[in-house]
Amino acid sequence: MVTGTRQPAPHRYVSTPRQLETLAERVAGEPLLAVDTEAASFHRFIDRIYLIQLSTRRETAIIDPLTVGDITPLGAVLSDPAVEVVFHDADYDLRILDRDYGVRARRLFDTRVAAQFLGEPAIGLAALLEKHLAVKLDKKYQRADWSRRPLPPEMLDYAATDTRHLPALRDKLRAALEDKHRLRWAEEEFARLEHLRWAPLQANGDSYLRIKGARLLSRRGLALLRELVHWRDAIAAELDRASFRVVGNETLLAVAVAVPRTAEDLKGIAGISGRLVEQRGDAFLAAIERGLAVPEKDLPRFPRGERRRPDAEFDVRVERLKSVRNVAAERLGLDPGVLCPKGTLEALARARPQSAAALGEIPEVRKWQVEALGEDFVKALAS
Repeated sequence: MVTGTRQPAPHRYVSTPRQLETLAERVAGEPLLAVDTEAASFHRFIDRIYLIQLSTRRETAIIDPLTVGDITPLGAVLSDPAVEVVFHDADYDLRILDRDYGVRARRLFDTRVAAQFLGEPAIGLAALLEKHLAVKLDKKYQRADWSRRPLPPEMLDYAATDTRHLPALRDKLRAALEDKHRLRWAEEEFARLEHLRWAPLQANGDSYLRIKGARLLSRRGLALLRELVHWRDAIAAELDRASFRVVGNETLLAVAVAVPRTAEDLKGIAGISGRLVEQRGDAFLAAIERGLAVPEKDLPRFPRGERRRPDAEFDVRVERLKSVRNVAAERLGLDPGVLCPKGTLEALARARPQSAAALGEIPEVRKWQVEALGEDFVKALAS
């Protein structure tokens, strides 16, 4: 919520299909809508949207998708090309709206992307609101459990502030982009965001390999860690509780190293409570035994990263491009990674375009990058 003595502005709580239909009808003619979502991956194993916030320039509504169910009326409004939809850091919101409801927004404005193109030193929503609108947000509920019901009024007030000020922030940032002649740059990125879709990770059972420290384990240790992670995640799914709230990754790693064989051994490992051992100790130890029973020939290996064959000329080209990029970034007041990320530099070094037009044909390259850097990049590659 906004800190200070004034009361939070009112908002509508939309909890029935009919209320959502009424809201959608009322905002359908609005030229601009601000949207945000709240999930609960910090608390739940099954990630989903638990709240949707929507603001016009005059009102804010909070939609409860758990009781509303079908949000098709809202989806129809957001997909209307006549409506500009404002997000802050749209990437994840767009993906989960697609995943949970098949909703796809059009004509986007992302205040985080806009801030990046303005060279803002801090691009979080709280920092931008404080700088541009003198609105100070309370971060108390940043990691709140939005799946709980009923949600207390102060949590709803907090959620409402995430979109209430976005239209005004959008106006400030858009004007600044125009002043710097970078609005077209940002609009090209906004257009790309329209095509984002949910892409689930392949369930190949290798998630244990992504745990920090796994690469230091022996092959037997990896087998133990694999069984422990599978056991832990099955419990997390059963309880719909975030995995780390069952047993943390660091604790499982410690178990894979120590290889406890009894309940008392388990209790001696940091992060394992007596209650967990009492309730699930037998299953915990069974997972360890499964890891120990894996035959030597079937023990997993930590995958080796692909090694690029040394190419001195390629490396020189990358360094030349990086030098051009860094000089331009300083001149423009932009983060070098925003102006042109490493992957794009490497794509250019491989393709070696001989003209700005040819540079623009490379898939990783944006039109605005050709405008800002094209000729200098071509010269760097030709030297």
